[in-house]
Amino acid sequence: MTTPAGPRRAAVLGRPVAHSLSPVLHRAAYADLGLDWTYEAIDCGEDDLAAVLAARAGWAGFSCTMPLKHAILEVAVEVAPLAAAVGSANTLLPHPAGWLADNTDVAGMVAALAEHAVAPRSVTILGAGGTAQAMLAALVALGVESAVVLVRDPARTSGVRATADRLGLTVTVRPLEPGASALGADLVVSTLPRGAADPLARWEWRPDQTVFDVVYDPWPTALAGAASARGARVVSGALMLLHQAAVQVSLMTGREAPVDSMRAALDAAAPGSGL
Repeated sequence: MTTPAGPRRAAVLGRPVAHSLSPVLHRAAYADLGLDWTYEAIDCGEDDLAAVLAARAGWAGFSCTMPLKHAILEVAVEVAPLAAAVGSANTLLPHPAGWLADNTDVAGMVAALAEHAVAPRSVTILGAGGTAQAMLAALVALGVESAVVLVRDPARTSGVRATADRLGLTVTVRPLEPGASALGADLVVSTLPRGAADPLARWEWRPDQTVFDVVYDPWPTALAGAASARGARVVSGALMLLHQAAVQVSLMTGREAPVDSMRAALDAAAPGSGL
């Protein structure tokens, strides 16, 4: 696969999106690869998505963050098999008839855990949104066959249950409570928004546990800080961000992503983010 000639444009879509570090990562990759490409952040909600894409039909691709991870499946003319299995996507790529939706979050999660040599036997996921759905696929890639999902509203788990069924993964849904016994799993993954997992910091974390928090700003989160203080291994969402962006760069440019350059740029833009 060759890189398209000439200047190209790409962007991250979401709301809010001004805080996104995706431009830092993608621009660093383009500079390293010698590409005259641009990458920007575009404020876009679900109701705006179709119009935003229609006005940018010739662009090289889009990274998509909340609240668009389910909406882009509806506007895409084709959905990659992994994104279809997950039921959530974070990437739009050019397609002859429109856009192809794909998911690089799964690869980002697998790579982030691999950097810390995490090989869990038991897993608990906090939250049941699109990121939690991607985490289920990452667990399958790691050879995990079951997981507990802790949620604030058990009635809103149809998506994560459907993902588990498609992946052949056994999922047990329980209430998200500070004293939930499932917090004692080998690997605890928080896919909750900033601050939502803070009450769980009081759990008596153990050195043989790993806590993976997809939030990376601020870092450490209250959850990660408490787990680290008790000797647990912690994995920052910044690693997931780095590796999922690297896969996006490869998909959009057709070139191998310069991960080291992207890591250095992210570390400079967000020092102390857990890279």
